[in-house]
Amino acid sequence: MSLEQDLRTLLSESLGAGVDVDSVVVTPAGRRRVARVVVERPLPEETGDSPVEPLTLDEIGEITRQVSETLDETDLMGAQPYTLEVTTPGTDRPLTTPAHFRRNVSRLVTLTTADGEVTGRIVSVSGDGVSIETPATKKAPAQRREIPFADITKGAVQVEFNRPTDPTTQES
Repeated sequence: MSLEQDLRTLLSESLGAGVDVDSVVVTPAGRRRVARVVVERPLPEETGDSPVEPLTLDEIGEITRQVSETLDETDLMGAQPYTLEVTTPGTDRPLTTPAHFRRNVSRLVTLTTADGEVTGRIVSVSGDGVSIETPATKKAPAQRREIPFADITKGAVQVEFNRPTDPTTQES
């Protein structure tokens, strides 16, 4: 196994079921190395029509402490100094798996298919594909489209500065 695979296995066991270790990458940086650990909240077992809350800064801080302690207790990183970075996946992560789409329910995405690009908000995710709602235009009303995963060649989350709030969570 590679160092990254060994670290991912070790950290997954150490952090337990409350955190998914998405990836571990160790890269050289001069005389040091950078160990970058990407973590996420586990997906719930229920259907894919409700948003998955991202980890909070306090949770990332606690996870960083746990990862640091775990690495200090082992010799996997060796004697060479390293910098530890613990983060969550950013919006620049391509949507390549059903879990990536599931984690982005309610987000605005652009999907590339054989028929062209489609931009819309993810409404739900099933085992076969994604349901998105495209916004209304002057020529057409808003539409809900079902797009099979097999038809998607590229997917990306769009950055929104004024993201609409969920009406079920708004306070009066």
